[in-house]
Amino acid sequence: MSISTTRQTSSHITTQTQRLTAAISAMILGACLVYFAGFSHIDAVHNAAHDTRHSAAFPCH
Repeated sequence: MSISTTRQTSSHITTQTQRLTAAISAMILGACLVYFAGFSHIDAVHNAAHDTRHSAAFPCH
């Protein structure tokens, strides 16, 4: 019965580690996308991000 408990604990820790890794990766990717779109010298990218913010009723200026 202790083997079953050890497996559950190990599986639980792995799941939490995977969730944390996924969350941190998503935050980094999101920050990079926001930075890229916000400071892009490509007008199409910047305007698309700007229009998206307006359509979502997010104040940007």
